[in-house]
Amino acid sequence: MHGSLTILGFSAMRKSAAIIKPGEYLLILLKPYSSIASLPQILSLDSEPVDLSAQLLSILSRPNWQKHPSLRKLLPSLTPSHVSSLFAFNLDPQTALSFFNWIALRPGFKHNVHSYSSMLNILIRARLLGVAEKIRISMIKSCGSIEDVLFVLEVFRKMNADGEFKFKPTLRCYNTILMSLSKFLLIDEMKTVYLELLNNQISPNIYTFNAMVNGYCKIGNVVEAELYASKIVQAGLHPDTFTYTSLILGHCRNKGVDNAYEVFLIMPQKGCQRNEVSYTNLIHGLCEAGRINEALKLFADMTEDNCCPTVRTYTVLIYALSGSGRKVEALNLFNEMKEKGCEPNVHTYTVLIDGLCKENKMDEARKMLSEMSEKGLIPSVVTYNALIDGYCKEGMIDDAFEILDLMESNSCGPNTRTYNELICGLCKKRKVHKAMALLNKMLERKLSPSLITYNSLIHGQCKVNDLESAYRLLSLMNENGLVPDQWTYSVFIDTLCKEGRVEEAGTLFDSVKAKGVKANEVIYTALIDGYCKVGKIDVAYSLLERMLNDACLPNSYTYNVLIEGLCKEKKMKEASSLVAKMLTMGVKPTVVTYTILIGEMLKDGAFDHALKVFNHMVSLGYQPDVCTYTAFLHAYFSQGMLEEVDDVIAKMNEEGILPDLVTYTVLIDGYARLGLTHRAFDFLKCMVDTGCKPSLYIVSILIKNLSHENRMKETRSEIGIDSVSNVNSVDIADVWKTLEYEIALKLFEKMVEHGCTIDVSIYGALIAGFCQEERLEEAQGLVHHMKERGMSPSEDIYNSLLDCCCKLGVYAEAVRLVDAMVENGLLPLLESYKLLVCGLYIEGSNEKAKAVFHGLLSCGYNYDEVAWKVLIDGLLKRDLVDECSELIDIMEEKGCQPNPQTYSLLIEGLERT
Repeated sequence: MHGSLTILGFSAMRKSAAIIKPGEYLLILLKPYSSIASLPQILSLDSEPVDLSAQLLSILSRPNWQKHPSLRKLLPSLTPSHVSSLFAFNLDPQTALSFFNWIALRPGFKHNVHSYSSMLNILIRARLLGVAEKIRISMIKSCGSIEDVLFVLEVFRKMNADGEFKFKPTLRCYNTILMSLSKFLLIDEMKTVYLELLNNQISPNIYTFNAMVNGYCKIGNVVEAELYASKIVQAGLHPDTFTYTSLILGHCRNKGVDNAYEVFLIMPQKGCQRNEVSYTNLIHGLCEAGRINEALKLFADMTEDNCCPTVRTYTVLIYALSGSGRKVEALNLFNEMKEKGCEPNVHTYTVLIDGLCKENKMDEARKMLSEMSEKGLIPSVVTYNALIDGYCKEGMIDDAFEILDLMESNSCGPNTRTYNELICGLCKKRKVHKAMALLNKMLERKLSPSLITYNSLIHGQCKVNDLESAYRLLSLMNENGLVPDQWTYSVFIDTLCKEGRVEEAGTLFDSVKAKGVKANEVIYTALIDGYCKVGKIDVAYSLLERMLNDACLPNSYTYNVLIEGLCKEKKMKEASSLVAKMLTMGVKPTVVTYTILIGEMLKDGAFDHALKVFNHMVSLGYQPDVCTYTAFLHAYFSQGMLEEVDDVIAKMNEEGILPDLVTYTVLIDGYARLGLTHRAFDFLKCMVDTGCKPSLYIVSILIKNLSHENRMKETRSEIGIDSVSNVNSVDIADVWKTLEYEIALKLFEKMVEHGCTIDVSIYGALIAGFCQEERLEEAQGLVHHMKERGMSPSEDIYNSLLDCCCKLGVYAEAVRLVDAMVENGLLPLLESYKLLVCGLYIEGSNEKAKAVFHGLLSCGYNYDEVAWKVLIDGLLKRDLVDECSELIDIMEEKGCQPNPQTYSLLIEGLERT
């Protein structure tokens, strides 16, 4: 019953989608005076503009309308579309012109091409052609987008046609529109307009030819540009500074910097003074070619040629220096420009902010953003995106969303790249449900998700081991006309391999070519790694040969996974031979290559051999990284070689190599296993102080050690090296099964003793440990404990508790937790929602289940993901068909429409069950 209703609902929704909604626009012909067609206009189907326009008409019909009190009230709400709607009425031309000029002077108001067109419509009909020409030029100059230019071009051609609206374009008008078309790289249209000019028997002048030269130079088509430059001479004119400067630009865009230099050198010989743009174009070309020192020399020569560097000159050089790792020189040049009175603009600041973000200097980048604001500069979407990307790459997602809030509060709309950066950042942090929710936000803003968007989301779903949802995203991607690329398939192949489904990954690999995608080194490497991990080295080697036969060159990553595979199989001789083969193939071994070999030697106890390889690596100029040193630490701890451990730590400090999470884990685990608890806590303090969050595993190690100490005290025994085996008698996985609540509190005491900061992440790890063993009472006790100390549970803590409640069937408490999360602006995981909704239905609490689902739909989740995870993977897989239909109806009632592809999956599921 419900299945058929769903189909009807879906069909009805498909039909309603064809209805034009309020706010959409139609291109129509306004007819203010008669039924004869006039200029193209944009008329909103919203009633509001018409209502406001009607009020305006009433006000303008009165004398001294400028002083009318109602006009002052309406003014803040008026937009160019209201002006266009007003001019559709039978308005006196002089009154219309007066109002048009009056409102243009109001702060915050700016005419667009449509309001200019409306004014032209009235002026031309009234044959006020002198004023109309000025308005026409202003209209062309106001173009801010390709759409604007194409609209103006349509108006332009209508004026050129015979009829009542005929108003032949002048040469100045042609030149202005040619420059506008050139600006937006509409080169085909530019050439067509040029031919129309000739057909109208208008002789081009120097500005006409320069517009054509400039347009072709912008796209690097120097051959065509030089053809128009030659027409200048044929017309008895002389190329000027603008002509030559454009040619310099053209040669640079065509990667012909030396040719550009030749043009630059002949300018004085042709009687043309070089200007700042001539210099800047050539400096930019040199920088693009990587010839930065030459660009700096040319920059130094500018003053001798009576040219002052502009903000763009400085910015081009700052960008080049910053991008080539010469950050100090870039900052020096930035300070120099300010000292010389050349104020940096938004682009200059953006370049520096981007450079700082790429160096992970987020505090400095944020300060520079503040400096921009203090100077009254308005950051662009590119500026904000640089910061968002920087924060996301550092895992500082909350800070990234702060920037998003800041940009929106400053009326700067995010673009597709903004969302892509946030989605990528969330997926890296395994917050896929939030990333999917951003997909909704994109669609609400009429932004089209790109291939990068879907690839990031697919990667995110794979990262949380939800391969099925990843495949569903692939279907959505295909339906939206996006073609999966090499990166898309590499993610699927890599995930299948990590799940041990290597044969399935191989089948997918074989199908890639049939889909028109050429396997690259990333795809090959992912599959080679998969076969190595399951011990099928021969198959991995055959793939390497196939890779070479396909003219796909293996990189260091490819060889490294093979070397690692050989090492795991204890085939050290073959691994060493492969390193030699890398060199013959022109692929240099990396630090990772040597670290793999060193790690395996250390596991085998071949310490002297490992040190020889280490020293050989250093002699070749390679800098050992944190992974190399961590391999030595792990090996030395396993043998109780504490002096050697101290030497490695000292060496790391000397080289300025900071420990990462794995290093801290090895150190804390190593000292704890040897009974040196105080040293373990010393490194916990170092870890917390550097902002590295302790993992559940690290907390488990410490808890295990404290539990052991407690047992030893109870039996009045002393702990020493001899009792290491006792410390290890309980497996880490079993720690939380037997852990006493008091021991968890003891951890806090120990941390305080060692000067460690106790933050939410420590509580989160403890609570997660108890929850994974379904020890809800102890977990709740810790929540109470943290609240007493002024700390609020994080989203992760709530999700741990929620998951635990659902698994225990404590649904009333689970509902309370969901309400608390939503109230605090936190998003429960959809996996928990799935367990909760299904659990409530199974226990017969149907109304509660529906209420929870109602609440879920108001939280901003992606509707497709809701359908996939709650309805399909939850209810339908538990044969709760009627209940699933019930929730589909709720989604339809609330206007929460999943993609048609998802609807098809739902219908198939309903019919199948």
